[in-house]
Amino acid sequence: MQDLLYFSQQLINGLTIGSTYALIAIGYTMVYGIIGMINFAHGEIYMIGAYTALIAITGLTALGLAWLPLILIVALLCAMIVSSSMGWAVERVAYRPVRGRHRLIPLISAIGMSIFLQNYVHLAQGSRNIGFPALIDGGFNFGSGDGFQMSLSYMQITIFITTLICMTALSLFISRSRTGRACRAVSQDLGMANLLGIDTNRIISATFVIGAALAAVAGLLLGMYYGSVDPLFGFIAGLKAFTAAVLGGIGSIPGAMLGGLILGVAESMTSGYLSGEYKDVISFSLLILILLFKPTGLLGKPEVEKI
Repeated sequence: MQDLLYFSQQLINGLTIGSTYALIAIGYTMVYGIIGMINFAHGEIYMIGAYTALIAITGLTALGLAWLPLILIVALLCAMIVSSSMGWAVERVAYRPVRGRHRLIPLISAIGMSIFLQNYVHLAQGSRNIGFPALIDGGFNFGSGDGFQMSLSYMQITIFITTLICMTALSLFISRSRTGRACRAVSQDLGMANLLGIDTNRIISATFVIGAALAAVAGLLLGMYYGSVDPLFGFIAGLKAFTAAVLGGIGSIPGAMLGGLILGVAESMTSGYLSGEYKDVISFSLLILILLFKPTGLLGKPEVEKI
């Protein structure tokens, strides 16, 4: 029974982190699915979302606002607005001018934008860790008092519910809205979509905005979960989310979700049964192993070149 509780605890921890990886990974996979490029500034946009949420929470509490749901909603909206604006600006500044050129040029442009945003936050907020207020505490405990107790915190439940809502809303948007159908058309054939009257520039900008908004949600959730943020907060999480997108199949939204969950569970199980020092080794080894047997990722589809 103790072993089962311990395994369940690691599974819950892994699904918690994996859910946020999936939210960030969607930004990578949507941009790649539309224009075939990797947005390496996406991790920094996620970090800016976390900082924006922290500033909003600090300001609201300083004004004497004490109702938790209103604080979280306002902080989330502020983070999504700022991150979405940043995503739109990155597309206009770093991608649109070099779109259609050799793929190496947009890649260098995105890396330059990533370094710029990282150093901008470093200068504006300092290099030290800034504590994130623990607004949601408490939870449920399972197990006997003299043995191992499995805990399910309210923060973890919040992450699960928020991620589920975001994933469901995105799926409905992509499948049923006019803009979502246009996104699918552009991802299949950008040139033909342009000829059919779809404003491809607007659709590409919308893709960056949607990915940035989801990254802001993950920034708020992970900021509260870990309890601190710093200028490198986005680099590591962005790298893990990109790994999750490749693992699930870059360009596939369900693949990004699946890859994020697998990566989170793999890290948690490694930390729980081996050591936290090996979690990155196991995660990237798993990525290499899967790509050896399925180069397009778990749910990715091979590209067909028309001659």
